[in-house]
Amino acid sequence: MEEEYLLKKWLNNELTEEEKEIFQNQEDFAFNKQIIDSAKKFKASDHITIADFEDFKHQFQKQVPNKSKISWHKPFLRIAAILVVGLGVYFSFIFKQTTNVDTQIGESATVMLPDNSKVTLNALSSLTYKEKNWEENRTLNLEGEAFFKVAKGKKFDVVTSSGTVTVVGTEFNVKNRAHYFEVQCFEGIVQVKSDTLNKRLLAGNTFKIYNNQFSQSNINQESPNWLHNKSSFENIAFQDVIAELERQYNITIKTDNIDLTRLFTGMFIHNDLDNALLSITKPLNLLYTFSTNNSVLIYEANN
Repeated sequence: MEEEYLLKKWLNNELTEEEKEIFQNQEDFAFNKQIIDSAKKFKASDHITIADFEDFKHQFQKQVPNKSKISWHKPFLRIAAILVVGLGVYFSFIFKQTTNVDTQIGESATVMLPDNSKVTLNALSSLTYKEKNWEENRTLNLEGEAFFKVAKGKKFDVVTSSGTVTVVGTEFNVKNRAHYFEVQCFEGIVQVKSDTLNKRLLAGNTFKIYNNQFSQSNINQESPNWLHNKSSFENIAFQDVIAELERQYNITIKTDNIDLTRLFTGMFIHNDLDNALLSITKPLNLLYTFSTNNSVLIYEANN
């Protein structure tokens, strides 16, 4: 509105010295001056009348192509803004990008972390961490089971849905399955937090929460049995033993009239299905039969 007001006063030569200075510093001054200079050379016909400045300007703009208001700094600012946004998106993507490692049925995988710590995943497990900014965010998320061999002097947290394990230069195993959370310390010290429980484990200690029941015991081995192709159990419900066998062998196990909550202590191997089935059924006086190539039925021996 102020720009239009000054323009009309300028056309009528009514600008004060102060207003004239303001008007001449406007971006449109050169364009408006061109209109007036051209108008001085314009001879209207006897049939055309220009009622006022608005009509005159409208008529003139039909003849003069529109010119964008160009300012040298605006394109530069646009380019700079694009670069800033682009770099922001790039670095945000790079530093927020996560590394995911997943294993399938009967499969294990070994991962080297940025600090040269080593993680070995058991079957049907998942590990997630941010590799690009590992030094600032030394946290891993685990689903399933994994054995960790942490580089000397290095520290990080293993976060699961059941609890968090904090470690410094140690070797330990974390198992996080349905209603089953277990941490075994083989070397060094680990700190385990789960709900209200906060325990410090030394080499040989085991922390376990199974079906909401906490227990702590000792082990005398140097690494978890599954690293040697064996799954071991101590007072574990038979249904969870079956679930682990299915993870290792890619089979479906059906049961007929047996107590799935019955506790089992023992182990099975990962490279011989018949042997594995005998290992879990014979101690409980159970039998098994193959229904199809990848389906097994387990039932009571006296049926």
